[in-house]
Amino acid sequence: MQIGIVGKPNVGKSTFFSAATLAAVEIAPYPFTTVKANRGVGYVRRQCPESFFGVHCNPNNAKCIDGTRFIPVELLDVAGLVPDAWKGKGLGNAFLDELRQADALIHVIDASGGTDSDGNQVPVGTHDPVEDVRFLERELTMWIKSILDKNFQKTAKRIHLEGLKVETMLQERLSGLGIRTGDISSALRVSGLGADPVYWTDDDLLRLSEAIRRVSKPILIAANKCDVAPEENIRRLQSLEGYTVVSCSAEYELALRKADRSGAITYLPGSRDFMTNSGNLSAAQVRALERIRSFLSRQDTGVQRALEEAAFRLLDLLSVYPVEDENRLTNHDGMVLPDAFLLRRGSGPQDLAYMIHSDIGKNYITAINAKTKKPVGHDYVLNDGDVIKIVARK
Repeated sequence: MQIGIVGKPNVGKSTFFSAATLAAVEIAPYPFTTVKANRGVGYVRRQCPESFFGVHCNPNNAKCIDGTRFIPVELLDVAGLVPDAWKGKGLGNAFLDELRQADALIHVIDASGGTDSDGNQVPVGTHDPVEDVRFLERELTMWIKSILDKNFQKTAKRIHLEGLKVETMLQERLSGLGIRTGDISSALRVSGLGADPVYWTDDDLLRLSEAIRRVSKPILIAANKCDVAPEENIRRLQSLEGYTVVSCSAEYELALRKADRSGAITYLPGSRDFMTNSGNLSAAQVRALERIRSFLSRQDTGVQRALEEAAFRLLDLLSVYPVEDENRLTNHDGMVLPDAFLLRRGSGPQDLAYMIHSDIGKNYITAINAKTKKPVGHDYVLNDGDVIKIVARK
């Protein structure tokens, strides 16, 4: 699964990405600091099944702290978006191309209203952050529509004359955006359009593009710079219909994670406090940490919560643990519960098999639920926290 970190230039997008991944990226208070997309790994939390079995796990792709498993998810920080990016303005073409395979988007917004439409700094409170939500919606919708528009009448006539399924033809057109046939079908139902596109108007196509965007690229709003944002701005963002909004301070989260990495403090992402370990902090560092602690008394920094809301609410993911020995819960190296995978709710054991390796998926025979020690059928639907042994032909 890939989550795209998007937004205008200079809203704290790269700071959010760095805080979530501790990846080294350029951060500066001017537009287009990010030119090429940055890729990194963030982590979402889930209860580890080790407590269910009374064992201690040996994580291979993440860490486990006091029974909380940190599961990796790929993050993508793309170039800042400006109005009419879908026409190629600014770094628009690069921005949109990088988002093709993103399963969900976290839209980082300067909730303080201190950044204008082009990413320039302005006095706090002088720009309406709700405008940024609407502008991203339009850019993504027009991006999808611009792809559908190309030779659309020719495609529509072919569907009409040959009796082809409109979902299949449109999915072929949009497959490069990671949009599935099911997304098209859902969007068609929502739009109320008929099955024969030869009768569709330009407004119909726009309405369909909007519906496809909503279904295929769900967006979470990260109301960044909430430590300095007017409360009214936060309230207006949170009142937007159809959105999950998380108020956050990426700057504070990045400071905490760097201090934790240096050993100055002990901090777990998503926590509401930290423990100071060093007595050699400067007066400025002590003041900065106390300012952050005061902020944490009101809320967490929001960065970890935004990742988890995107993964578990927008994408409706669940965690599954594959093992090779269902009795000892180990892989071939004897590691206990070594790996955790994130799959969409509704997935089955063969979907897990394909995630492990395409050959295992192709040669899938059956699976065993380690909690019940019983085989499960092809129609079994995976549950969050399942521990599964895959049986495949050698």
